[in-house]
Amino acid sequence: MIAVQVTYTVLDHFVDQNVKNINAFLEDFKSLDNEMFNYSVYALENQKTFVHLSQYNNPAIQQELLNIPSFLSFQKQRDENLESEPVIQVLDLIGSSKAL
Repeated sequence: MIAVQVTYTVLDHFVDQNVKNINAFLEDFKSLDNEMFNYSVYALENQKTFVHLSQYNNPAIQQELLNIPSFLSFQKQRDENLESEPVIQVLDLIGSSKAL
């Protein structure tokens, strides 16, 4: 199991577009085998800091998701509109109510 948390803040003018881009790649993710991964995105109170939590059964499904064109487009646009650089944390799973 691979678990990753990515936290970043976008510029004020980019918040709405970032949400649209997130929804686009999440829609594409829905067409894949959702038993192999879980991907959730949250916004903090300021509504411009985002937290992505992802869990993957194996490196192959992780690489498949990270190379979806809509996800690559999201990353490119996000990186061009950052207020703070992404903080990437690999997490050690202790337990879950849902098995992947």
